Amino acid sequence: MAYSLLPYGRVSVAVSTLISAASCAVMVAGARRHRPAAPGNWYLFAAGVGTWVLGDIVYAAQTLGGAPPAYPSWADALYLGAYPMLTVALFRLTRERLPRGGFLSGNLIDSAIIGVGVGIVYWTFMIEPVVADTTVPVLTRAVTAGYPTAGVLLCAVIAPILLRRGPRSPSLWLLTAGSALTLAGNVVYTLLPGLIPATLLYAGYLLAYACWAAAAAHPSMAEPVSGDRDSLGGSRLLVLTASTLLVPAVLLVQGERGGGRVSWAAVAIGSMTLFLLVATRMRGYITRVDSQACQLRELAMRDDLTGLPNRRDFEQQAAAAVATQPCHMIMIDLAGFKHVNDRLGRAVGDQALIAVADLLRQSLRDGDVVARMGSDEFAVLVHDTLDSDGRTVAGRLAEVLRHPVHAGEHELLLNARLGVASSSGPAVAPAVSSGVSASSPAASSGISAAELVRRADTARYAAKAAGGQLVEYTPELDERAEAAERLGADLRHSLDDGDFQVHYQPIVDLRDGRTVAVEALVRWTHPVRGPVSPAAFIPIAEDNGLICELGEWIMRTSCRQLATWRETTGDRAPRYISVNVSPRQLSEPGFPDVVMSILAETGISPSDLLIEVTETAIFGGGTATEAVETLHRSGIRIALDDFGTGHSSLGLLRTVPVDVIKVDKSFVDEITEPGRRAVIVDALIHVCRGLDLRAVAEGVETAEQADYLRDLGYQYAQGYHFGRPAPDPITAEVARASAA
Repeated sequence: MAYSLLPYGRVSVAVSTLISAASCAVMVAGARRHRPAAPGNWYLFAAGVGTWVLGDIVYAAQTLGGAPPAYPSWADALYLGAYPMLTVALFRLTRERLPRGGFLSGNLIDSAIIGVGVGIVYWTFMIEPVVADTTVPVLTRAVTAGYPTAGVLLCAVIAPILLRRGPRSPSLWLLTAGSALTLAGNVVYTLLPGLIPATLLYAGYLLAYACWAAAAAHPSMAEPVSGDRDSLGGSRLLVLTASTLLVPAVLLVQGERGGGRVSWAAVAIGSMTLFLLVATRMRGYITRVDSQACQLRELAMRDDLTGLPNRRDFEQQAAAAVATQPCHMIMIDLAGFKHVNDRLGRAVGDQALIAVADLLRQSLRDGDVVARMGSDEFAVLVHDTLDSDGRTVAGRLAEVLRHPVHAGEHELLLNARLGVASSSGPAVAPAVSSGVSASSPAASSGISAAELVRRADTARYAAKAAGGQLVEYTPELDERAEAAERLGADLRHSLDDGDFQVHYQPIVDLRDGRTVAVEALVRWTHPVRGPVSPAAFIPIAEDNGLICELGEWIMRTSCRQLATWRETTGDRAPRYISVNVSPRQLSEPGFPDVVMSILAETGISPSDLLIEVTETAIFGGGTATEAVETLHRSGIRIALDDFGTGHSSLGLLRTVPVDVIKVDKSFVDEITEPGRRAVIVDALIHVCRGLDLRAVAEGVETAEQADYLRDLGYQYAQGYHFGRPAPDPITAEVARASAA
């Protein structure tokens, strides 16, 4: 603003020239330093500003020389020559680049609409009167008309810059500010001459140069402009509408003046041009909206990770297929997928899903459909040409998924489970919903798509429960599933009604037969069913999640019982109590906190509790292993139950904190059978000694087995030979000892 206080003379010219030249130099230096994708645009912009500065210098030389400046002069040529360079450079610097071969962008059409609308006004009221004045030399008329014409072009470029949507980098903000100052100066200079002092107007131009130089100097000038292609915001739409209304406005003004000659040619050409531009703009916008709608429809029907059809698309295809021809449905899940996510992270899990999707896609025939139903679940629709087609495809998929898949640097065995159902199977009514939004019309078999999916899912659950890989649907599976659901409901009621009991099996010292510990075992006596085997209800509780509530109750009841025995039997009480913990419990967040709160509530110490876990529960690592490590650090001892029957990995003994090995009954049974050798139980006792672990032999049923184990070096055992599980074996043992 200090510049506006200087009188026009050599000092003010020197100051303005210095600022302008420095701005051009900064633009060039910024483009060379930050290396934008298209540095030529900045060089062109600097050249335009430099040409404008040269015009100022020529004009100052003429004015300060004492003689009246000529008009037109070389200064006018430089000024007008700067406009095309500034216009093109500004347009390119502030718009998102089109892909190679792209059609006219919405921004270019918007600039054209604004330019035509404003141009009609300039032509009618400023340019045409000058051009029509034959008393003035042609060159003078051309130069005089050139200034408002150049102003129209600059206005057409700058207006969309001011109205753009989307994020602006600091460099783009500075370009916008400089452009706004330049546009304001041009409007005042051409439409409102004399309104603002010339020195103040020139100061505005110098400030615009400084903004442009700062834009080039900022590192963000190298960032590509994005987020504004073909956008139509409210402010831009308002300006475009106003631009198209300028034609009738010109007619209205000329009509109100009366007697004036109406510029029919300009109005007609301008109107037609505006109509074509608006039609082109709307066509591009509609095309873009249609394209986006197609993309949205595609995304709505595709799984974005694997590229397979998603559940919605698959349901529609299944409904159409089942209504017209025999089909087989194959439902697939990956039992080992959760361990992959827990151990290796979701990025590797995603790669595994992509690999499985590719395998399934490559293994199918033309016309068959594979979809990702969610998480680690896939579905395959097989169009039957022969009755055996579905079974053949299912067998091929089972064989493919039996092998490890490659996920980046990892080779993963995902343990797939497959359930198969045929639409030509027996019809049942009504089908239980399986998540399919609508049933298809009945085919010749009368089975809907929803029913077919349900049957395949039922078979898949059966494969998972049986530990197999492939199960084909039969009506008996429904009976089992319904029985399991009823049993699950009874579990819930019995938990609330207190129908469960904890029985305790002694763990004895083989040297003297004394009970040193007990294992807590849950028993269920249903009021109608009677006694229910743990082998029947534990898997169901594990599957529906009730095992967490049941397991917590077992642990609390057992710890409370140990505290009672210590109060009532003193030294004859067990040294510790052993409680089984399921994989589902170990995977629950906060499980170690639950255990510690039970210990605090019942008043027993962490060393009084032994938690038994299976090899399968902790083999995959992840949350379960972290829970075991947390419990062990707190002082609770850990036992591997049924050792040798799961993954049988001796590496677990090094990677997971273990204190006790429980040798499975199947190995103990072999030691006294004719012709069998106690190789495994012998090897395990040596392993335990070498790793300083306690070994407990399970399932000892005879004195011969007990003696053999003692001779091998086993110190602890449990089984029917020493006592069956009972509600209170310790009190009974103490009573027998007292009676003797």
